[in-house]
Amino acid sequence: MQHKSIDEHAPVIMKPKFLVALTACAVSLIANLHAEQGGTGHYTSGGTASFIDALPDQPGFAAENLFLCYADANAHAAKGLPFGDRIALHVNANAYADTVVLTYTLKPQVLGGHFAFAVAPSFVSMDIKATGTIDLHGVAHSGTVKDSAHGFGDLEFWPLMLGWTNGDFKYDVRCAVYAPSGEYDASQLANVGQGYWTFEPAVTFSWLSSKLGTEVSVFAGLDFNTENTDAHYQSGDIFHLDTTVAQHLPLLGGDIGAGANAFYYRQINGDSGSGARLGDFKAESYGIGPVLSYIHKIGRLSFVGEAKWLPQLHADNTTKGNYIWVKLGLLF
Repeated sequence: MQHKSIDEHAPVIMKPKFLVALTACAVSLIANLHAEQGGTGHYTSGGTASFIDALPDQPGFAAENLFLCYADANAHAAKGLPFGDRIALHVNANAYADTVVLTYTLKPQVLGGHFAFAVAPSFVSMDIKATGTIDLHGVAHSGTVKDSAHGFGDLEFWPLMLGWTNGDFKYDVRCAVYAPSGEYDASQLANVGQGYWTFEPAVTFSWLSSKLGTEVSVFAGLDFNTENTDAHYQSGDIFHLDTTVAQHLPLLGGDIGAGANAFYYRQINGDSGSGARLGDFKAESYGIGPVLSYIHKIGRLSFVGEAKWLPQLHADNTTKGNYIWVKLGLLF
């Protein structure tokens, strides 16, 4: 989760007790269409990637809103993508998700670090179009098929987050849980829920030089998925890595950061189950794009904004499109 990641050690805004508010961890956005059952996984690339994603180092509440647009996503593989009871051919998709992340950091320290927990409900909207489908009996159906879904997505929460600060370095361990609370129907191409649980242990590391203003941040996680019993589909487990390199400079009484965010997403074992008619169907995706951030203190509140564009440069057994993130957060 992203919060209070700039403290008295940070460059430019080195005022005592000035902390950044942003709580964007691996949010439960299902807008991206990676392989796995339904063509989609729980973690969204770029969701946790920069210094503002580090855990808070002081007690208190933080609230953040994350908006994601996954635009112009296409998959033209001849074998198609698995969507519940059907295989969709030549897929085109656009998806939007808005997530509110609420985080609380406890005052007592645990193992010398700060303990926090969080919850993140999301609202998802998506439109999917395919030029044809293959049904459960292997019969191909030609003609354009369109489907859409709108509603609350799967709930993500973090029962365990523990972070440490050492000078300009921040690092933490955390575990996210994605609950299948969003609606899922195996007969539909578009769904706001995944129909299965995901457990995501992860680690973060962030260095933000108080002298140079240079940032290097890394987030790595493993997603372990349970079976979707409605679709009889066991999605393979996922390794994902996000990293940011940026430079921070003073501007208008605050701090502006500019740099690049890169991501790598790889399915480490195959899909299985009677519903996995395309075999293991392992996905791989990576990309890189620009990121801008701004930090400012407003009275007793700390405000943070971030925007980034992450085009997928490579996509195997998944759609290929553009991630556009906008994040706004407050610490109070």
